[in-house]
Amino acid sequence: MRIQAPRGTEDVVPAKAARWQEIESAYHHIASLYGYREIRTPVFEDVQLFKRTAGETSDIVDKEMYEFQDKGGRDIALKPEGTAPAIRAVLEHNLCPTGTHLRLWYVTACYRYGRPGQGRLRELHQLGAELLGSSSADADAEVLELAMRFFESLGIIGAPVKINSIGRQECRAKFREVILDHVNTYLQDADEVTRAKVEKNPLGMLDSKDTKQKEALQGLPSILEFLEDDSKQRFDQLQALLAEAKVPYQVSPEIVRGLDYYTETVFEYEHPALPGLSVFGGGRYDNLVTQLGGQATPCVGYGIGMERLLAVLEKLEHETKQAAPLAFIVQATENASQVARAIARDARSKNLPISLDLDRRSLKSQMRQADGSGATFAIIIGDDELAQSKVSVKNLKTSDQQLVAFDKVVEFLCEHSSL
Repeated sequence: MRIQAPRGTEDVVPAKAARWQEIESAYHHIASLYGYREIRTPVFEDVQLFKRTAGETSDIVDKEMYEFQDKGGRDIALKPEGTAPAIRAVLEHNLCPTGTHLRLWYVTACYRYGRPGQGRLRELHQLGAELLGSSSADADAEVLELAMRFFESLGIIGAPVKINSIGRQECRAKFREVILDHVNTYLQDADEVTRAKVEKNPLGMLDSKDTKQKEALQGLPSILEFLEDDSKQRFDQLQALLAEAKVPYQVSPEIVRGLDYYTETVFEYEHPALPGLSVFGGGRYDNLVTQLGGQATPCVGYGIGMERLLAVLEKLEHETKQAAPLAFIVQATENASQVARAIARDARSKNLPISLDLDRRSLKSQMRQADGSGATFAIIIGDDELAQSKVSVKNLKTSDQQLVAFDKVVEFLCEHSSL
């Protein structure tokens, strides 16, 4: 039986890799413009990192996390999200001393066990950013502006980012009781497991996809009505900053996010090309550092789903330029091999992409390879060319052809490398 990729995973074959490279390169560029630096964390972590931060009642921890014991008996989890590992690394290496700011970006693989579907894989990839050390609404606005500018660079425009504030402890304590009172009838009929989960984390209902829970929440007041004065002021300021930056946004009180560590600002972005699926989301998590044993440090960040972003670009018919050699060297005689290799080495030393046939196939076969490679030029070396110490350079786009001396080939290619 032929072995295939595990369910919920995808191979990134060469034809698709160009788009991944385009996205990662664009993200690196935009993040660098805002002063963010890359961090890379392990694929697996101590399982307590996620139970302590995401919350044991969250779907990620309760239903989706890949947990196992390694051969040393340690409880390990494949990371389901990128923020907690980044903060763990910050603390371990003291990257953000008190009174300083730290800006981080990353591209990382994450793992969640669930039913695979469009935009829902068991091995997924996140583009993330974390800003540590600032409690200002300007920090929230900066990460949102960074994400939206990145989307614009890929041609994704128009849709607003949905924003909300879930306040701090006092606000959430009040709203928690309001939710429990509002859904009391629903809880009386619910099974014991559901009832216990809701009673432990009522706000989690707002993030639920369960139809009955959504119905039970109909008519629930907005959490914005319960915000502390300073949280309301911060949320108003965030909206003013986003308007100033011309970042389209929509206040959406139903947005709470599914992880326990969020405080105040939360946000999600959904594009019309991929209805019902969040392309990116995040928020402020000022208590996360202390949960991991560090000093109180305000933080804000987000994660962008790479596969969902790719799906949006595909729906928008976004074109990605495929990598192709500038020239393909065609060896029309067995005696051309040494010259062909010398020209290829010289060209590559000048950062010019060159391909050539390694199996000395027929002239017709090599010309087909040249056409199929997407090369601009075919450099043809036959007995006549060798006798003159020249090559025939054929423009595969126009069919124009000319002779060029051996020692002038790379110079010619450099001059025409922008074609």
